Amino acid sequence: MTQDTVLTNARVVLPDEVITGTVVLRDGKIADVASGGTGVPAAQDCGDDYLAPGLIELHTDNLERHMVPRPKVDWPHRAAILAHDRELAGTGITTVFDAIRVGSILSGDHKRYGKYARQMADEILDMRNRGALKISHHIHLRAEICSETLEEELDEFGADDKVGIVSLMDHTPGQRQFRDVSKFETYVRGKHNMEAEGFAEYIEFLYGLQAKLGTKHEAAAVAAAGRYGATLASHDDTTAGQVAASHAHGVAIAEFPTTVEAAEACRASGIATMMGAPNLVRGGSHSGNVAAQELAAAGLLDIVSSDYVPAALLLAAMQLADVWDDMARAIATVTATPARSVGLMDRGEVVVGKRADLIRFGLLEGAPLVQAVWSEGRRVA
Repeated sequence: MTQDTVLTNARVVLPDEVITGTVVLRDGKIADVASGGTGVPAAQDCGDDYLAPGLIELHTDNLERHMVPRPKVDWPHRAAILAHDRELAGTGITTVFDAIRVGSILSGDHKRYGKYARQMADEILDMRNRGALKISHHIHLRAEICSETLEEELDEFGADDKVGIVSLMDHTPGQRQFRDVSKFETYVRGKHNMEAEGFAEYIEFLYGLQAKLGTKHEAAAVAAAGRYGATLASHDDTTAGQVAASHAHGVAIAEFPTTVEAAEACRASGIATMMGAPNLVRGGSHSGNVAAQELAAAGLLDIVSSDYVPAALLLAAMQLADVWDDMARAIATVTATPARSVGLMDRGEVVVGKRADLIRFGLLEGAPLVQAVWSEGRRVA
């Protein structure tokens, strides 16, 4: 006989309100949600902590940080995947779309980066199928438009891989994320210890690459998303014209638009706007682009991503709860809305019949303190 998990005396974050109540988990799903307490002897007293849906992360670079913990250090992939998985579980993330780059630069004397996407995806899928991972992992292919090998790397994937997201990435300096080339120079030279002369040669190389292959690569990535049945995302849209192009491609999610103009155009086009949690937490973009809080105050923010700091996701939601004076709305930006945007209708809400992906957390001087995490009803942190 299956034993229920009963969580009581919790501030339960429902889709539209927060109630003091009890939630019952059974066979990996939410079996009951009720206001008030319970007489079940084995019920777990949550001590007035919040009980919310497990967080859903659509775009994180965290796996790459574990793969390369220091410059030129290639960590064993399976160990990196496990460390990444456990870290996310501990921050309350129960569903993640692991961002894996497709598109490499193999030639030239400048900054090179090689192919790894197919191998990494195989390792993630194998570990998922063997039950080695604590949370729900999905594949997000970051299609680097300004690269040499994008088409051939996209062809290594198919519908059987169940790729969840394909995002269109164009990091050519002078536009989008790096409109200010000096910001790009600071980032690249600092990260790769590049001299000024080498940087000048590098950006000329990138301009040539984008001019030669950019249009072709963008079309290939859009077509690949269609073959896979994946949600299509844009990245760093800056102008209304870029948003119009994204809309024409069938983009559903705009990752990190860089201006109010772009965010307003996304809203008008029915494209969900995603911003980075670190941007919210820090009070601004590290690249000098629009502040996430400005979009939130204008009602133009739909989804939050942890981006490069997993623990920032729940912290950013708490900041939004203060901005909007609405905990349920804030939690939806990291749960229900991202779930719906990628077609995962079985999770993201504390509703009977949904997956029992839940987090219990308190607040310590405004900062969230994760106390427990359940993935499909199983305690994972």
